[in-house]
Amino acid sequence: MTANEQTAVAVLGLGPMGRAIAATLVKGGNPTTVWNRTPGKDSELVGLGAVSSPDTASAIDSADVVVAVLGDHASVHEVLDPVADQLRGKALINLTSTAPEDSRELARWAAGHGIDFLDGGIMAIPPMIGGPGASILYSGSESVFQRFRSDLEKLAAADYFGTDAGTAALYDFALLAGMYAMFTGFFHGAAMVRTAGVSATDFAPRATAYVTAMAQALPAYAGVIDSGDYTQSIQSMKVHKPAFDAIVRASRDAGVALDIVGPIKNLIDRQIADGKAELGLERIVEDLSGSGK
Repeated sequence: MTANEQTAVAVLGLGPMGRAIAATLVKGGNPTTVWNRTPGKDSELVGLGAVSSPDTASAIDSADVVVAVLGDHASVHEVLDPVADQLRGKALINLTSTAPEDSRELARWAAGHGIDFLDGGIMAIPPMIGGPGASILYSGSESVFQRFRSDLEKLAAADYFGTDAGTAALYDFALLAGMYAMFTGFFHGAAMVRTAGVSATDFAPRATAYVTAMAQALPAYAGVIDSGDYTQSIQSMKVHKPAFDAIVRASRDAGVALDIVGPIKNLIDRQIADGKAELGLERIVEDLSGSGK
């Protein structure tokens, strides 16, 4: 490939994310072949300049690198197992949402078929692809990451986390866990203030400002967790308990279900019952990880 040639890419799977990835690659000048199990999702991409492939084997043959953006781990095998021979010697990048152990299984499968495998976790929604703020985390084959890095950076900021193919997925789902906890915490708060006639729209700016400010405490929490010395926390568990009990009481009085805050109260109560009242809230990490520390 000369300096003026662009990487030829095959994108397998044209859900919203697959279409966004394919469109960004086409606009970035990459010869892009697209395939989807259900026909009819590629017309806009073809209009942009992508080539529609009737089958996966043809798509793979046209490409330097194959990008799988499929429904789940099972779909990856359903689509790729029959074309493992065509993939031999190719670079395969899996951007399907797969659990870390599934990513590692795919890496072993790929190695057994002579396929160079890189796994990725997408930290973005489809409209963000190709724009600022989008990030994709990668792990697995370093050679694939380095060889195609300039192409990957057309999609999003690209960060590499080492040769263990499951690491990117682990980061992905760890970050998503925090995101969903934040979202559902907001939903709980919106349900509370709604009982006083406050709209979610009015509540959102105040919640955004508060959560953004509180997020600045994460590095300090992280330092305590990594030290393992929970006596160094700013506030002990016994300080948090009455505050959280009041949150639960206020929620109950407002008629808001405790599905979100109830489990957090249970975690705090368990720390207190186990004699950890003088330790920091961060000590919950030890219960969650089952370390018993």
